[in-house]
Amino acid sequence: MASDFWLIVGLGNPGKKYEDTRHNMGFMAADVLAERWSVAFSDHKGLAMLGKGAMSLNGRNVKFFLAKPLTYMNDSGNAVASIAAYYQIEPDHVVVIHDDMDLDFGRIKVKAGGSAGGHNGIKSIDKSLGTPKYARVRMGVGHARRGANAHDNTVNWVLGGFGPDQRRQLLEFLMDGADAAEEIIVNGLARTQEKFNGR
Repeated sequence: MASDFWLIVGLGNPGKKYEDTRHNMGFMAADVLAERWSVAFSDHKGLAMLGKGAMSLNGRNVKFFLAKPLTYMNDSGNAVASIAAYYQIEPDHVVVIHDDMDLDFGRIKVKAGGSAGGHNGIKSIDKSLGTPKYARVRMGVGHARRGANAHDNTVNWVLGGFGPDQRRQLLEFLMDGADAAEEIIVNGLARTQEKFNGR
C-alpha cells in the first residue's frame, strides 16, 4: 500500500566545509522548507537527516518527509531509496531539489524524468530508485570556465561559494526553490512548469 506522504529531498554534501557552496543548494532550500513548516530533523539510519511535516496550501493539507542525505552527493540514491522503501513512498511522490550548472544563477526549471545532465546525485538516485521518473527542482548555479582544466574547474565551481551579488539574491532564490517544491505537490508538475520554467 503506497503511502500518501510525499518525500522532498534537498541534495548536498554534509559537513562544515561544504556549507554555503553551490553544490549545497538543495540542502539550503530544504532548510527554508524546514523553517517554513516547522520540521525538526533527526537521523535516519545514518543515511540522512529526516523530518516530518504537513503543509497546508490552497485549502489542501499534505503530509511530507523532508530529507538531507548524509551520504555525500555521489551516493544520494542510497538515502533516498532507503527512506522511500521504509515509508512506502512511490517515485511519483518524490521531489528532489538540486543545483544545476546548465542554468544561470537564479533560474529554476522543474521536470520529471529525463537525463541526469551529468549530476552525480541525480545519477545515483536514478539508479537506486530504478527510474528517473520523479520530480526535480533544478536550481541554476551558472557554469565554470570551460577549457583545459574543465573537470577541475567544474569541481571547484560547484564546491565554491557565492559572490556578493549572488549572496544578496540567495535567500529569495532559495525561497523560490522551496515554493517550486510545494507547488509540485499541491498543484502538480504541469502547472508548476508553467509558472517557473518560462521565467
